Amino acid sequence: MKRCLVIIPALNEEGFVAPVITGIRNVDGNLDILVVNDGSRDRTAELAEGSGAMVVNHTYNLGYGAALQTGFRFAADRGYDHVITMDADQQHDPASIPELFRGLNATAADVVIGSRFSDGTYRMGVARRIGAWIFAAVARAYTGYRFTDPTSGFQLLNRSAFTCLAVEESYPLDYPDVNIIMLLHKKRFKVVESPVHMSLNMKSDTMHSGIKPFVYVIRMLLAITMILLRKED
Repeated sequence: MKRCLVIIPALNEEGFVAPVITGIRNVDGNLDILVVNDGSRDRTAELAEGSGAMVVNHTYNLGYGAALQTGFRFAADRGYDHVITMDADQQHDPASIPELFRGLNATAADVVIGSRFSDGTYRMGVARRIGAWIFAAVARAYTGYRFTDPTSGFQLLNRSAFTCLAVEESYPLDYPDVNIIMLLHKKRFKVVESPVHMSLNMKSDTMHSGIKPFVYVIRMLLAITMILLRKED
């Protein structure tokens, strides 16, 4: 039987992490769950362990991307066949996990990105929506594939893909979004989308308010430029 690890980066998510883990268990009790506690100052690690998840702790906050890469390395070292990446704030609905596997089986892809926009029900702020539209256009121009949600962190990766990212020296500490789609395409991995359900989390919406979406767009454009200029060995 193939083994799958759910990787959940978490920073100060004591109010959400336990329900997220319970939700995953209710969908598929055979999934292993790893919470990468990225320097939390609350009870995130304690509650994750109490809910039955494995926990790896970063002493300091290194960033969302760094937490993901820690999870990829954990999975690669322990021989997992697939990983699922999910947020710890209850935005990603565990009930959509089977949709990701259906997408993988139907397309023989290496990576399946869960799209919150496929059914037209998810709404986000204007600035974030514009940024998502820009990056979707960039991803399509580069890969030839129509992405609707290139910034989604709800993903399924096979062993080849996550092992590659586990050792990728240029893997970003903060924003692994459309730049990683482009990197994977450049390395000849097949990346597709599959519809998933996501809920709007007010905490996450606040984190992306004000000037932060514009800073994100600028930094992501720089990351995209680096991918375009990079030469593969």
